[in-house]
Amino acid sequence: MSFGGSEVVRGISLSVAPGECVAIVGESGSGKSVTARTLLGLAGPGSAVRAGTFTIAGQDARGFGPGEWRRLRGRFAGLVLQDALVSLDPLRTVGAEIAEVLAVHDVVPRSRRAGRVLELLEAAGVPEPEVRAGQHPHELSGGLRQRVLIASAIAAGPELIIADEPTTALDVTVQAQILRLLADRKAAGTALLLISHDLAVVGSIADRILVMRDGRIVEEGPARDVLTTPAHDYTCSLLAAVPSAASRGTRLTEAERPTPGIRHVASARPTGATPSGPATGPVKGAVKGAVKGAVKGLAAEPVPVLAGAGLTRSFGPRRVVDDVSFTLHRGETLGVVGESGSGKTTLARLALGLLAPGDGLVTLHQQPWSTLRERLRRPLRPRIQLISQNPLDSFDPRHTCGRLVAEPLRSLPRQERRARVLDLLARVGLPPDMAGRHPRELSGGQRQRIAIARALGPRPDVLVCDEPVSALDVSIQAQVLDLLAELQAEYGTALLFISHDLGVVLHLADRVLVMKDGRVVEEGDVDEVFTQPRHPYTRDLVAAVPRLPVPR
Repeated sequence: MSFGGSEVVRGISLSVAPGECVAIVGESGSGKSVTARTLLGLAGPGSAVRAGTFTIAGQDARGFGPGEWRRLRGRFAGLVLQDALVSLDPLRTVGAEIAEVLAVHDVVPRSRRAGRVLELLEAAGVPEPEVRAGQHPHELSGGLRQRVLIASAIAAGPELIIADEPTTALDVTVQAQILRLLADRKAAGTALLLISHDLAVVGSIADRILVMRDGRIVEEGPARDVLTTPAHDYTCSLLAAVPSAASRGTRLTEAERPTPGIRHVASARPTGATPSGPATGPVKGAVKGAVKGAVKGLAAEPVPVLAGAGLTRSFGPRRVVDDVSFTLHRGETLGVVGESGSGKTTLARLALGLLAPGDGLVTLHQQPWSTLRERLRRPLRPRIQLISQNPLDSFDPRHTCGRLVAEPLRSLPRQERRARVLDLLARVGLPPDMAGRHPRELSGGQRQRIAIARALGPRPDVLVCDEPVSALDVSIQAQVLDLLAELQAEYGTALLFISHDLGVVLHLADRVLVMKDGRVVEEGDVDEVFTQPRHPYTRDLVAAVPRLPVPR
């Protein structure tokens, strides 16, 4: 398959049988999504598709026209995309969205459509389907929107479901619910083609795996074999980049520059560790000891850099943060985990001083922070910086990357500012010419590095990281996590790290807060909390984490 004469997918062969799940994994740009869309005639204008054989339900699809593809989509194959908010019509209720599929494919008579919509919502695990059918997409949570997409995809009873990163932006418990729903469809005889960069998710549901790189399949086989005894170096590197308790104290990627104070190995998997669990015995102790020693040396000061006491925040009648307290010391990483709506991001905004608490106090270096007027807070803002989930949304698209990184450095003379920008780019692993490019020209990983460089410009004491790697594929995520660990060890920066990915938190954090419905239900050392959880909610979170299979 090619665009404008450039071949982007080459020599792909795949088949999916009824009741089978075939997964395609690989980095961004490997050709996964292009392959999936081509199977539904959605390759896009300017594309050219060539195939030796291309058979759908016994028909030769090479000669299909627009009308034949439209009849095929929905009736034979349903598509579930990653971003449900973009995929659903914001002007229609979700009930109307699903009813359109029933009408277009004449699945049931008009008189039965409303009832069938409720049945489909219920089958997709949507609570209170009568209420949800009358709501618009923006009124639903991310997990509910994704379920609505699945209800729409299965409305015409398709024989095949193509799910393109269906759980990437979801928290761990909602992700588990969506995976169970897809597994139920598979058990009912529906064929499933799953596109994902999350190898643990793939391992929990796939029968066969195809590993793609640069538009080609470099490895394929039964899921357990590919994930436990990979044959290709690229597959090995993907598996080594998966963060977990086992990878603590090691790099997730190979690099020439070591992190000060931290033991590094070529692979993230220390001897004695399994892909799905922590390393054991003296190896784990040595690795963790090296990391803890580096961190404790920085965090030995009894005075916290950032602290919150008795914080509350309400929006209307709903209390989003309820009596939350925390401390964060120099060189320490405090993880904050919980489901969507648990109050994690609101807590981050309180810590940054972007929201005022209803009750309680945030202090920065033991001085009042949340009670300061903005004109008094402004000179202190360089000491606490934010790295957000989607840097592209926070960048001015008109500005070059150099100007974006230089923005917090306006107090410096022009020449010094220019030199500082180039130094910051080098520190995050970007070449000098990146200063003249615009964010839209960069990959997701490069944009996140620009965001980190910008945040580090003022040499802050605290970085608030709000889901900074959740939208990145596993190898780019690994690079960003390694970069944060290096910079933290070099500067002693404290990290308030918010994530729904417990593997990432286990890899990076020293302590963790578990939030539910605005309250902290459990806190402590990250290993103790996740290996011996006391609260039922924490146990549910840990149980919902997909795990890579253990080698036989």
